[in-house]
Order: sequence, then structure tokens, then C-alpha cells
Amino acid sequence: MSAVGSPKTYTIPVGPLHVALEEPMYFHIDVEGETVRAVDIRAGHVHRGVEYLATKRSIYQNVVLVERICALCSNSHPETFVMACEQIAGLEIPERAAYLRVIAAEIKRIASHLFNVGILAHLTGYDTLFMHAMQVREIMQDVKETLFGNRMDIGALCIGGVRYDLDAETIAYLSTALDKLAPEVDALAGVYRRNHTILRRSRGIGLLTKEQAIACATVGPVARACGLEYDVRVAAPYAAYDRLKVDVPTLVDGDVWSRAMIRLTEIGVSIQLLRDCLRDLPGGPTRLPDRPDIPAGRAMGKCEAPRGELVYFLKTTGADEPERVKWRVPSFPNWDALGFMLRGAKIADIAIVVNSIDPCVSCTER
Repeated sequence: MSAVGSPKTYTIPVGPLHVALEEPMYFHIDVEGETVRAVDIRAGHVHRGVEYLATKRSIYQNVVLVERICALCSNSHPETFVMACEQIAGLEIPERAAYLRVIAAEIKRIASHLFNVGILAHLTGYDTLFMHAMQVREIMQDVKETLFGNRMDIGALCIGGVRYDLDAETIAYLSTALDKLAPEVDALAGVYRRNHTILRRSRGIGLLTKEQAIACATVGPVARACGLEYDVRVAAPYAAYDRLKVDVPTLVDGDVWSRAMIRLTEIGVSIQLLRDCLRDLPGGPTRLPDRPDIPAGRAMGKCEAPRGELVYFLKTTGADEPERVKWRVPSFPNWDALGFMLRGAKIADIAIVVNSIDPCVSCTER
């Protein structure tokens, strides 16, 4: 810790390895006493060049590659990529495949949100609640392993449809899991609403106003916690979302607690969407009969990943390899909002505020 300016002002280096993230990110925090005055975020520690690698692999190999960009929202990357491919090729996926894509996406969303709110409990020192949240999350982890054969990278999607299907037995299993999950999530939400440890460390902490959220182009739960009612599933429906009722919960306080409560509320929305999909799941094929060729063209696809709007740009030439693949991940604009959230915060709250945006370094640095 080195003195800068007056004797009471310091610059604290936080990272590249620190308590809020399992990935490296470097923060220069200017503090006055115990209060944060300014933040300088320095990225680039885990740049992997995945966008370049994507141009050296075939389009079909890239469906596998992009799923490994990130673990918690791994399904969202291939989902958006294959949508861009299907736009260029003029493909329309089977109706059953559209519903199965929603099922895969909402299962991943639930698991991602539970992980984030669990980490919040851990950072406040409430490890009993953290372990309980992780135990509840195991319900969805078991669902992923049962339906897809894997607990993280589920490999559910392909160009022209999906690579998995549900029969009567797996539909019954998923329905039972949702019946078990729903009351557990309600109980968790009740703790986050009433527990003094959680409230004391999250209410009024990491504030972001609606105007600041717009200026930073924030997306996902971070934006919706500030009163911005934007969700790609409603604004630009894809898969089967135009046939489903998608509620978009919002809050107005824009603090750490609001962002956690948005995620807990969205879990309930996802549970209802899954139930609706199982009720309305049509028959028919799960993918197109032939592996389609992708002609020359360009397209943009976007979806509502657990962290917010995920955008893919794809340019093809008719060759096996794409000429350009570029994505804008939700964490990228949300990082910028930390400059507002951390200003005026206490040093002890830095990790909690950073976690509240649910940051993904691997997505950001691609």
C-alpha cells in the first residue's frame, strides 16, 4: 500500500487474484481512509484469443469451441452462435427443438443464478447459507447430468436443432425436480429478504442509478435491478419464447441486495417457463434431417444469457471456416458500471460489490 496525495489517501492493488473472483482481474482502488474514491480496472490477464481460434476451425467445430468460453453461461454461447449460422443459411428449426432450446437455457439460468446468490452469502460471512444455496443448486446440477450427461458443458445444441430429447421418463424426472426446487428457492428468497446479516451487507451497497446503468449500457440482472425492463427473450424473442409468457422482474434501488433479489425472482420465472415448456412440448423431430451447409453471408444473433444480453456477429465465405466470429458478452458493459458502484463504498464491501455483477473474466477477455 503506497501513499498517494495526502497522507490519508492510498492506492490499493486488488488482484489479479482476489477473493471475489476465481479468475484474475486487476483493480487499482484509490481510497481515503476506508472509503473508495476511484477505481481503475485493468484486464487482459487471461486473454486466450478464442475469437482468432474460431477462424481456424470449421463452423461445426466452433459449436463445441464457443461452449467452452464460459462455464456458468456455457449454453448461451453456442445457442447464439448457431442462431447466427441459421440466419445466414435461412434455416428454421423444428418446433420441438425450439422448446428444447428453452428448456436447456432455463436450466442453465437457474444454476447460474443460484451460484451467484450463494457466493454473496459466502462473502458476507454467512457460510451456512452459502452451503445451503449450493445444496439447492445441486438439484439443477443433477438435472443437467441426467438430461445431458454433463454438469457444466451440456452440449445440447447443434446447427438446425438440438442434440438431446426428452421422453416420458425424463419429463417426469424434470417435473419432480422442479417441484422440489421451487419451495427451496422460495425459502432462500425469504432468508435474503429478512436476514440481518445479508441486509446489513447488501442494502444500500454498490448503488447504481438508472441513469448510470443506461450510460454504461448495463444488461441483465444488473440493469433490471435499476429499473431497466429489458430482456432479450421479450424484446427480440428467439427459440420458443414468443409462444411463452416471460415475466421481467425489476427493482429500482440498484444495490447489491436488489441484484440478488432479481436473480432469485428470475429463478421462479425460469421454473414456470420450464413447466410451460413441458406442458406444451410438441412432437416431431429435434433437428433438421441433414447437416446443412452454411453459405457466404453475415448475421448477428443474440440471446438472454444468465448475465444479460449476449451478442454474436458471424461472417462466412462459404468455406468450412468462418471469416470472423465476434461476440459482446454481458460482463463487458457491466464491468464499466463498477466505477459507479464502488465509488463511496467501504473497502470491506469491494468483493461483495464486484460479485454482484456476476462477472465473467473468461467471457470478457475471450
